[in-house]
Amino acid sequence: MGVSLVFLLLFWTATLMAVEDKPPQLEPLPEPEVEDEELQPEVTIRKKGKSVIEEYRIDGRLYMIKIIPAIGPPYYLIDTDGDGNMDVRRSDLEEGIRVHQWKILEW
Repeated sequence: MGVSLVFLLLFWTATLMAVEDKPPQLEPLPEPEVEDEELQPEVTIRKKGKSVIEEYRIDGRLYMIKIIPAIGPPYYLIDTDGDGNMDVRRSDLEEGIRVHQWKILEW
């Protein structure tokens, strides 16, 4: 009886302490930002025979071409440095490491 009374008192004091704590004042969430349509890539899809060529542009600058041949897996031609020349050829089947690249400064 004495042990159960001690547990009852401990439980009661713990609930009182929990009730006394007031949560901090919460601020409302900001409205979600609308995505800028200029940052979305423009995709031009052309058929050349049985192959399909997809050109990806941002701000009118071609940065990637996806070629889907009639036979075989699709592959990509990528302009890695922004000079207009497609420098890298990648395939969906490659499992190599692809280093992420961001444009930090442009003039």
